[in-house]
Amino acid sequence: MATALVRPRNNRMIAGVCAGLAQRFGTTPTTMRVIFVLSCLLPGPQFLVYLALWILLPTEDRAAGAAASW
Repeated sequence: MATALVRPRNNRMIAGVCAGLAQRFGTTPTTMRVIFVLSCLLPGPQFLVYLALWILLPTEDRAAGAAASW
């Protein structure tokens, strides 16, 4: 079973989006950060997607609290 897509409390640099994506897809946070920086060299809405994930993804604490209340 795949892990949930959340922003972890550890391995954060700015918001934890790359660390959460790395945890979800089984890579290291550094690899995900390099992929993100390289993707910013291409045209597209990468930075806007990052901001949207920062706002929409719950933190590990909030996701664990929501799961415990079910």
